[in-house]
Amino acid sequence: MNTGNRRDPENAGHPADARAALVIGGRSGVGKSTVAWEVSALLQGEGIAHCFVEGDFMDQIHPAPAGDPHRSAITERNLASVWANYAALGQRRLIYTNTVSVLEAQMVRRAMGGGPVRVTRVLLTAGDSVTRGRLAERERGSQLSAHVERSALMAERLDSQAPPETIRIATDDRTVGDIAREVRGATGW
Repeated sequence: MNTGNRRDPENAGHPADARAALVIGGRSGVGKSTVAWEVSALLQGEGIAHCFVEGDFMDQIHPAPAGDPHRSAITERNLASVWANYAALGQRRLIYTNTVSVLEAQMVRRAMGGGPVRVTRVLLTAGDSVTRGRLAERERGSQLSAHVERSALMAERLDSQAPPETIRIATDDRTVGDIAREVRGATGW
């Protein structure tokens, strides 16, 4: 259920062969990683070159670096390093997942070297009971309650702060394949 696909004014005028990023955001338990893997599989099946970076691994450091309590600077540095390696191999398309990635298009553009980077923002959504159930299946340690609480807070933040051009796709009661095909279709790749 696509509830928005207004044009991103920052993508205007980018040539068709410009670097491109698909950023998939959403609350914990919404299915970002699962959907991104399936989008990657679809693109592979079509012979479309791309790379996939799971953003949650770009900031796994404790304690947070001095002066970077939200770990955004280390995320950008790490993403830039990984992207540089992919770009050196000729890549022009990036799939990037992170809870707040739809709010960080400028960071993704900078990490990809600046200049023209066409960014497609996709915000996956799901209700509280669906995400709680998914998180309960995934979280086997002591962090389930914390993840459920943070997930609800992030859902509110993303709903209110996602830019108007963000494409919102509901994941409740849908197959991963159906969601991935809708996300893949949004890219124009």
